[in-house]
Amino acid sequence: MDVSAAAPDTFRARWEAALAELELDVAETEAMLAGDHVTPPAPPWVPPSDLGPLPEPLRERAQVLLDRQTEVAQRLSEALVLSRRQARLTEVLRAGGPRRPVYVDAAG
Repeated sequence: MDVSAAAPDTFRARWEAALAELELDVAETEAMLAGDHVTPPAPPWVPPSDLGPLPEPLRERAQVLLDRQTEVAQRLSEALVLSRRQARLTEVLRAGGPRRPVYVDAAG
């Protein structure tokens, strides 16, 4: 389908649907990071091949979405690092604990 031949309203509606799908993915990930719920991972988003250039009236919405995605990616990265640390600590504790003290009560 030639994008230039599409009616402007149809063209914009396709972009709005694509952005709405991405916004839903980001909202689900934000909820997961907040501990609200865990959903099965969504399949990777594949952009429609016939979207064409982003309509100017949707530029701000797309920028806000990009900013949210960037923030979520950073938070996911931090959560992954924390999860790895917790997994290593769990392994140490299961193996009988650390071989040397990890805490000294200097006030007692």
